[in-house]
Amino acid sequence: MLSACRAEALVAELLGVLSGAARGRAGRRDAAEIHQKPPREGRVVIKWRNGALPVAALVLVAATGCVSTPGAPAAEPSAAPSAARSVAHVCAKPAAGPAKAPAGAVTVDPAVVGDLAAKTKGSPPNTTFWLRPGKHRLDPDRYAQVIPKEGDRYLGAPGAVLDGRKKNQYAFGGTAHDVTISHLTVQRFVAPPDEGVVNHDSADGWVIEHATIQNNSGAGLMAGARQRVRASCLRDNGQYGMNAYKAKGRISGLVVEGNEIVGNNTGDWERRRKGCGCTGGIKFWAVNGADIRGNWVHDNRGTGLWADTNNNDFRIEKNVLEANDGAALIYETSYNAVIRNNTIRRNNWVEGRREAERGDNFPYSTVYLSESGGEPRIKARTDKIEIYRNALENNWSGITLWENADRFCNSPANTSSGDCTLLVRDTDRCAKPAIAKAPLYADCRWKTQRVDIHDNRFVLDKSVVKCTVKCDRMAVLANYGTYPDWSPYQGEGVAEAITHKQHNRWHDNVYLGPWQFVAQDPSRVLDFGQWQITPYQQDAGSTLRARDGG
Repeated sequence: MLSACRAEALVAELLGVLSGAARGRAGRRDAAEIHQKPPREGRVVIKWRNGALPVAALVLVAATGCVSTPGAPAAEPSAAPSAARSVAHVCAKPAAGPAKAPAGAVTVDPAVVGDLAAKTKGSPPNTTFWLRPGKHRLDPDRYAQVIPKEGDRYLGAPGAVLDGRKKNQYAFGGTAHDVTISHLTVQRFVAPPDEGVVNHDSADGWVIEHATIQNNSGAGLMAGARQRVRASCLRDNGQYGMNAYKAKGRISGLVVEGNEIVGNNTGDWERRRKGCGCTGGIKFWAVNGADIRGNWVHDNRGTGLWADTNNNDFRIEKNVLEANDGAALIYETSYNAVIRNNTIRRNNWVEGRREAERGDNFPYSTVYLSESGGEPRIKARTDKIEIYRNALENNWSGITLWENADRFCNSPANTSSGDCTLLVRDTDRCAKPAIAKAPLYADCRWKTQRVDIHDNRFVLDKSVVKCTVKCDRMAVLANYGTYPDWSPYQGEGVAEAITHKQHNRWHDNVYLGPWQFVAQDPSRVLDFGQWQITPYQQDAGSTLRARDGG
């Protein structure tokens, strides 16, 4: 008869088999970049694959009578995740649009080239357009596109496709607010790098729902304030599924819910622009307030979800983040977030493995917080970064909290070039001698602080991940500050702060498998007992069962 501990591990292993395996791929950046300049999460990948459908529920066997590592309490956290999340299988079976034109709608004929753009131009605001079944085309000019008016609605009949034929750059552009696009496939447009096909100009208040945006260059979709992206398929786009970027002003009130985000970055842009940090299933820039929930983010070439540079107030919950080549989630130079009730499995096998094979000892992780933390002075629904009730299963490593001592406002090592923290409006103030004193000494750098990691479940079976070393780490660390020569952050000060002084805390977690822990710098690898005692005092109330991962 199986012990409860072993039964629990077998359930986790069975789920790993059901959710599909990903093997033989490659992954990330040179070791020299880790310690000499800030990590820009550049990625190179060789291939990507389609994963099996995730199972609908994860049954956790109640564990009793288990032997925990000496020094750790035997009790498990009562709030451990109890179910894998329902996910959005949108791409395989998209919802059908209206078979007949709604009352008062303008009908668009696929047999007439340019009919959609022409009828949009000739109609008043708040018009509903119904696209007949078939392949709709724009004029062959590369800049031909649809320019909606405020309140326009575009509804696709079953089988309606807007096809750019690899000739047109953009599908829908302009600055009109409150445009809706639904039940429509948009494909084969050729937006330039960093630009998008749908909502090209990041207009506000758009709703994209029950849409399929696929096989485009650049980003399938841009984002504006109050944008809603629901129940849509963002698939096989050349750079991003969505690029949440607005050239002027910040994006606020963004909702991304119930979508399938798969296979993006087909152009392998991290290889073409080494270290660009310019890919992801979705990339978020300067978004103030976002709810990312109930999505299936899988099999993207690189990172699944990546928030980069002065994002704030995110809730990332009830998603399945699965089989992405790189990290499932990166939260970088950003603030205040809740990350909860997600199922995160089989991520980072490509990029983590490649760096391990290169001999890099940096803890490449599946959830990566880089210069990001809680900041009470910035208004949000929370004043910390809280990561809880997530199930992480057979990823390449777990959670890394990182802070680059050389990355701050005005530093040549700041890869968010020209940007400063949200606490300093005038970047030029972050210079000597003022930067060496309060308040600028604190406010001129993004800090990984006030991160609370609790009631999560971390499962690792190295036979599933097919690794022997460097896939088993949790970490909180920084580099030794060296650059530039006027930096007030030289030496071990930042590493000491992130490890001991900035209120970063793990507690009440469950670990199944041979986990190790890294503190302060990559060379300081600890076992669970060392992690729990002075001077680190992490994971109070947590349990580790090294033999139960597989």
